[in-house]
Parts: sequence; C-alpha cells; structure tokens
Amino acid sequence: MNEQCYRYVYGPVPSRRLGLSLGIDIVPFKTCTYDCIYCQLGRTTNKTVKREDYIVVEDVLAELDRKLACGIVPDYISLAGSGEPTLNLRIGDLIGKIRKMTSVPVAVLTNGSLLWMQEVRESLMEADLVLPSLDAGDASLFHHVNRPQENLSFERIIWGMIDFSGQFPGAIWIEVFLLDGVTGIQSEVEKISALTRQIRHEKVHLNTVSRPPAEKFAFAVPQAHMNYYASLVWGGAEVIADIDPGELSTPQHPEIPDADLLALLSRRPCTVHDVSIGLSANPIQVSKQLQELNRKSLVKIVRRDAAVYFETARSR
Repeated sequence: MNEQCYRYVYGPVPSRRLGLSLGIDIVPFKTCTYDCIYCQLGRTTNKTVKREDYIVVEDVLAELDRKLACGIVPDYISLAGSGEPTLNLRIGDLIGKIRKMTSVPVAVLTNGSLLWMQEVRESLMEADLVLPSLDAGDASLFHHVNRPQENLSFERIIWGMIDFSGQFPGAIWIEVFLLDGVTGIQSEVEKISALTRQIRHEKVHLNTVSRPPAEKFAFAVPQAHMNYYASLVWGGAEVIADIDPGELSTPQHPEIPDADLLALLSRRPCTVHDVSIGLSANPIQVSKQLQELNRKSLVKIVRRDAAVYFETARSR
C-alpha cells in the first residue's frame, strides 16, 4: 500500500478528549467560518459560510477502509481536521456510510457556527457524538475571540446550538476555550455557564492554549485558575489535561512514512510524544525523522514555554 494516497484520513491522533482519534479531514486547509485568535493552525485563509461539495465520499471511505484494515482500533473516528467540517455538503452522507462500515463511534468536532441551519442539524443526526465550541458569553467577546465571518450572528449561533441539542439523539460535549485576561475571568465564565444551561449536553470541557496560537496575544489560563473556573460552570466542568505518556499504549513500529507524519502535522502542531503516540512509533525514531524534515524545510519548530512543537511549513 502506498502511504502517500492518504489524502483525507490521518492519525490516529492522541486527543485530550477522545483518546485515540482517527481523523478525517473533509474541507480544504483553513477553510472555516471563524478566524480564532487561539487556533493552532494559524490564520484562516478562506473564511466563509458557503457550504460546498469538497470531497468524493467514496474516496474517503476507501482510505478509511485501508486504514482500519491495518489493524488500527481508534476510540473514535473524528470528522475534524484543518477547517470547519460542517462546511462540507456531504458530511451527513459520509457519517451514514461510516456507520455502516464500522462499529467505531463517529464524532464531529465543530465550532457550532452553522447549527442554526436546518440542513446542517439534520446532517449530523447519525453521529454518535458532537463536540461544539462555545468560547464567549456575549457578542462582543465572540467577535474578539472567534473573529467570525461577517454574516454570522452570535445570537443565531446560540439559538442553533440550543435547537440542535433538543433534536440530536447522541451525546453532546461542549468545549469552552478560555484565554487569560479575556474570557478567563470569573464574570465571563459565569456568562458562558448561563448559556450552557440552555444547551442539552453531557459534558463541558474547559480548554486553554497549549499549542502555539494564531496570535501571540492569546495567552493560556494558569492551571489553578482553570480548576476554579470549572467549579463555576453549571453542572460542573472538566479541565482538559495533556495526555500522560502512560495513558495510551500502542505497539511501536520502527519506521513511519514521512507522508503519514506530514499528514498528521498538517492538521495540528505536535510534540515528539504526540507523534509517537498517534502513529505508534518509537519516539527516538520520530525525533530523528522530524529533525531531518526540519533540515529539508518541510517542517518547522515552534516553541511554547518549555514545550517544542513541530508543524508543517505551510501552517502559518
């Protein structure tokens, strides 16, 4: 099998929420409804609300079938990647066909901005889990943090999440991304909490900056403050923590194709450990490959605090 034929499927990625998540990317790089200041993939290059038929569903399913045939057993198959997946017109068709080919649950990671559209809500009904984002408690901070496409209304987006939560038969986990001094203050967390009360959900996850963000002024909230803010959320919230090296144990392969490594890094910046877990590879070998790809200018090194991340050269 030629590993370079993987255009849509990547990973599995070590996810702080989903364990081992086998990703499927169904929109072009940085095609999104938002241009979030904290995005780990950099600035949005195609900010739009126009839904298009970006993929051939059969091609995606063929890649997924090959990947699963390799013995990959992820915790979730996740429609996520490098943009907003609900911008793809075929997302509902894809979810339905994935459900027919495997028992692995299907998750959709979305910013939730298009859930006010009936056709988008309907397209997600066969998913097992939907993870929408809610990063602000009012329109002013929504525009500051998420920098939405000009036709998007904060009030309509909230209404869409509420309406979707009343119709969707699966699980909903809300992610709240807090930024120090912006939304990471008590009054703003309380506003967000008030909104989550109106959305039927099973979990609320609090997140903050851990990988290099799009803007240098997007700062992480200290861990102790995150724990306090979690206590303020109605019904309680879980602070998402980085995966511990002992949490995920997978067989280690002596080599991984450069194409697989680059495919993973094109969707998210990763440390050596992230790559090692996600691609079941020896960390020493991963480190050597990353240094060689850096020498060839195919990846670059980004440092945040004490951590060293690698990302593809096109990411920013």
